[in-house]
Amino acid sequence: MFGGYGQQSLQEQQMQAMMEQKQMKDFMKMYSNLVSKCFDDCVSQFDDKTLTERETTCTRNCTQKFMKLNERIGARFAEENQKLMESQGRK
Repeated sequence: MFGGYGQQSLQEQQMQAMMEQKQMKDFMKMYSNLVSKCFDDCVSQFDDKTLTERETTCTRNCTQKFMKLNERIGARFAEENQKLMESQGRK
């Protein structure tokens, strides 16, 4: 009886660790995509070690748009997931 509880706890811990690892991997992928996209779209001059005013503004705007888009996608996903859970609960 107690062995099953301990085993389940270990499995839950392993599942939690796997989920955290996946979340970190997804975050790093999103961050990498953000850096790549904004750099490609905004940085065009390589003759100075600092960004121009235009590049700085473009990068800031690109980052804000990217983050807002990801927030919106996450919210829509949560809404759709909630609808799915509710519809499965009614069956």
